Amino acid sequence: MSESKELKVREKQPLDSAAEQTKPGPVFTPNVDIFETEKAITLLADMPGVKADNLNVDLRDDTLTLTGEVGPAAGTPGEKIYVEYETGRYYRQFSLSEVIAQEKIDAKLSDGVLRLTLPKVEKATPRRIAVQAG
Repeated sequence: MSESKELKVREKQPLDSAAEQTKPGPVFTPNVDIFETEKAITLLADMPGVKADNLNVDLRDDTLTLTGEVGPAAGTPGEKIYVEYETGRYYRQFSLSEVIAQEKIDAKLSDGVLRLTLPKVEKATPRRIAVQAG
């Protein structure tokens, strides 16, 4: 798989100590798929259990940061016998190049999948420039 020069995936970096975290609990790295066309890059991030109001997509200094929080399942009657569903936070960062039109980035969350559309800057249209005699 080749990596796009317009979008650099930052290496996974686990948090080394609890002192680095501001909230207790695990931090998950969402799995992503990245697709590229001539006009845009599409990034799909798997964030099951995250609701739109608990999701942040932040763009600062050419760094795109995804954070989301998943809470405990609500409304489950009865006593817990066995639980595998983990609560915690999602965190992932990407470096953007100047080829991405940052002001036009679009984000949608549906069925636990975040879809980011990162449009590319339109290239200058080739044209003939008339020279005027002066």
